[in-house]
Amino acid sequence: MAFSAEERRFLLSLARNVIKHYFSGIRYPIDKAPKNLLEKRGVFVTLTKNSQLRGCIGYPLPTESLAQAVVDNAINAAFHDPRFEPLKQFELDKIELEITVLTIPKRLEFKTPEELLKKIKLGRDGLIITLGGYKGLFLPQVPIEQGWDKAKYVSHLCMKAGLHPNTWLNKKVVVESFQGLIIREHDESKTAEKRK
Repeated sequence: MAFSAEERRFLLSLARNVIKHYFSGIRYPIDKAPKNLLEKRGVFVTLTKNSQLRGCIGYPLPTESLAQAVVDNAINAAFHDPRFEPLKQFELDKIELEITVLTIPKRLEFKTPEELLKKIKLGRDGLIITLGGYKGLFLPQVPIEQGWDKAKYVSHLCMKAGLHPNTWLNKKVVVESFQGLIIREHDESKTAEKRK
């Protein structure tokens, strides 16, 4: 899974312009998206402000083209994340955008909690945990940003799903892993500066 500098810039620009136009009630069109961005992909859009989370929503599975999924979830992260107030227009210049393009989740087979932890690589693996109607997801970068070890990572994932932190010790839980390619505005602007 690789994207050119032009494709990465296109996705970041698309996400920012969609949010910008949403304030005016205008649907921002997806014009001339590179062919690679029309393939169906899972994706999350994350907004941060002063290095603090300001919104994060996405599609874990490839249900839409990458370009359309970025459009949908830029709006969702900015205006429909239930953990935050909808983004205000004056905040637009203060937020940083991050897009994480996902691989298809794969179920991890394990017989013991120790075996599960051995199959997880911090910084590489995003996780989804499911038990009955409860479900939680963390992107691969989350445990690194939070300074968690593997056990804390899975415990916090359980809590995000609305479960007890030790639920992952239960053999009935389903754990899936996926990887993500992270595209950040900050990284792209630094790369562009180097080219000048």
